[in-house]
Amino acid sequence: MATSGNSQFNPEVVISHKFPESLYTYTERDAALYALGVGACAKDAIDDKELKYVYHQDGQEFIQVLPTFSTLFSHGLTSELGQIPDLQFDPRLLLHGQQYIEIYKPLPSHGCILNKASISGLHDKGKATVLEVEIVSYEKESGDALCMNRLAIYLRGAGGFSKSSQPYSYSSNPNNQSAFPKIPKSQPFAVFEECTHASQALLYRLSGDYNPLHSDPLFAEVAGFSRPILHGLCTLGFAVRAIIKCIAGGDQNMIKSISGRFLLHVYPGETLITEMWLAGLRVIYQVKVKERNRAVLSGFVDLDRFSSSL
Repeated sequence: MATSGNSQFNPEVVISHKFPESLYTYTERDAALYALGVGACAKDAIDDKELKYVYHQDGQEFIQVLPTFSTLFSHGLTSELGQIPDLQFDPRLLLHGQQYIEIYKPLPSHGCILNKASISGLHDKGKATVLEVEIVSYEKESGDALCMNRLAIYLRGAGGFSKSSQPYSYSSNPNNQSAFPKIPKSQPFAVFEECTHASQALLYRLSGDYNPLHSDPLFAEVAGFSRPILHGLCTLGFAVRAIIKCIAGGDQNMIKSISGRFLLHVYPGETLITEMWLAGLRVIYQVKVKERNRAVLSGFVDLDRFSSSL
């Protein structure tokens, strides 16, 4: 573990680390499977706002892709963290704390994606280290930038490396992307309630996140949960779908950026209530679990324009 007594730990080495470029190839089947994994058409198999994510009139080509599908592009990143010099941590104590996404152009229904990752933040929290990794994804054939994902990863037990009384903190992120708005006390502009299925995590994991915490009862018990929990990025997918449906009039291409902070776990089968407030072109949102009346996710979504349906 990186500690204050570990003179080998050099934060400058960590933030200058160069990740190898990586490729992510996907088909329309992958995009459709992801959409089903985050609840598309679960309530209504002929939903006119969501059928386009899983079916096209010819049954095969040109389905639409949810913006949160872009989170899959960096699935192999966790294994790369172990290659960062001096950064020692227990992968079992890793927590995904926040996700920020920018969409530059609509995601294609299939393609080969080139990912370029870099360290954009490093913060000593005493008992933990917060590492921020930014991944810019390009369409390999055209070279066009499609999107950017930034993850804030909490490495518990790996903090205390600062060499002075002032905790070490580095960030190259714009402040307006890192700050989280307060949840308004006023009534939400829109509320969307949706029940996850008992098998939701088993379906979502087929998109590539095979962490046994989401499928193995014994593993979940050791981690302190009564049963396997839902992936945080699955909950984020549910929330953004709700915003597209309720605020964007079903037009996923209105989404410009997405920010989410993971607050608490969700058990598959629980009911998610997404509350939404408008602040100009920004939608502030909060997701609660109905059965426990606890907030599990909050953040904002920026739109590029207003929907004509509002």
